[in-house]
Amino acid sequence: MTRIAVLGAGITDVTTASSLMDRGYDVTLFDRNRYAAMQTSFANGGQLSASNAETWNRWATVFKGMKWMMTRGAPLLVNPKPSWHKYSWMAEFVASIPQYRANTIETTRMAIAARGLLREKAERHGFDFDCENRGILHIHTNKAEFDHATEVNALLKEGGLHRRAVSPDEVRAIEPALRGKFYGGYYTESDFTGDIHRYTTGLAKSIEAGGAILRFGTDVEALRVDQDGLRITWSRNNECQIETFDAIVVCAGVESRRIGAQLGDRVNVYPVKGYSITVRLDDEVSQRAAPWISLLDDEAKVVTSRLGKDRFRIAGMAEFNGYNLDIRDDRIRPLVKWCERFFPDVSTEHAIPWAGLRPMMPNMMPKVGQGVRDRVFYNTGHGHLGWTLSAVTAEMVSDTVTASHVVNGGAVHPMPKPSEMRAAKAA
Repeated sequence: MTRIAVLGAGITDVTTASSLMDRGYDVTLFDRNRYAAMQTSFANGGQLSASNAETWNRWATVFKGMKWMMTRGAPLLVNPKPSWHKYSWMAEFVASIPQYRANTIETTRMAIAARGLLREKAERHGFDFDCENRGILHIHTNKAEFDHATEVNALLKEGGLHRRAVSPDEVRAIEPALRGKFYGGYYTESDFTGDIHRYTTGLAKSIEAGGAILRFGTDVEALRVDQDGLRITWSRNNECQIETFDAIVVCAGVESRRIGAQLGDRVNVYPVKGYSITVRLDDEVSQRAAPWISLLDDEAKVVTSRLGKDRFRIAGMAEFNGYNLDIRDDRIRPLVKWCERFFPDVSTEHAIPWAGLRPMMPNMMPKVGQGVRDRVFYNTGHGHLGWTLSAVTAEMVSDTVTASHVVNGGAVHPMPKPSEMRAAKAA
């Protein structure tokens, strides 16, 4: 059987491993943590959001970053300390502005396809992830943000998404718990939310039961690729081993740049830090006062999701500060204040802070496909849409692996579509 190594154990990695196994491959997954989903896939905003597929490559984003550079609690914060990686990445970000429209439309299409695939995997593997099928509501407190959302809506529509404008009264009717004054909003009924950590760990347990080898708590010391295969030198508890594989898929988040360099590839991901708080809804008043509809505040760059009866996730911020995982109070406080502003009856006494590093490419598009070497493949760089896009890019890279002549002589065995699976299951 063809042996494939997958580097990482976040949402992208585990969905990739699952898709490879669906095609009959023997999969071994490596991660330095003791458990799956312990880094960027631990506590994100929870949205499966085709409605948030707009890429960031706009001059408005650049100007906001410059304006907010000295505002510590700003939604977008750039550490001005010189860094070649950071500033060269930003130069490529600016150079990608002409692709804003095309990339937004393509991201929308991928996100729509991914939603069905994510649902199908959870159903087929039989695990729960606090999924809420209530749609996502974008809220706008001023005309300028609403007008831009109207422009974006045309691109989302071209990508196949139906998102409708709603009045201030409709905003309050869709989510009665919401307080404040609004100019208007946009509502996407087909979007949904879920707990990324529960999903990833649930799928990891299922693929392990199905035969995948999960090497947690391991450090990959060296990678060597030649015409005969790929050798991985890894260690655990001061013991070192060498294993041989037919190919490797790098899904290593912000570490993908370093690993790609070892394999001869330039994978220009930058670690864009995001923050979240998980508000414990420990009393009935807070449970009633917290929203069930997922929200996205475009001006504050805040997203929310309800994770069952007693958890309310609020996430946001984009911080360019290198490989830094410090949880800063001046970045957490705006999330708490946002909650208290729009949901004043929710107790924020127990708000658990978290920070994670999003692996972001300059053009905001994930790197999916083969590297310069025949046995090396990538599925990384999803930025703020890793949870949203993971299932579809897992299929894309698995198809590329399957088509590789080095891996299996080029024999392609496409996976049935989710609709075909459901039909076969019903029969």
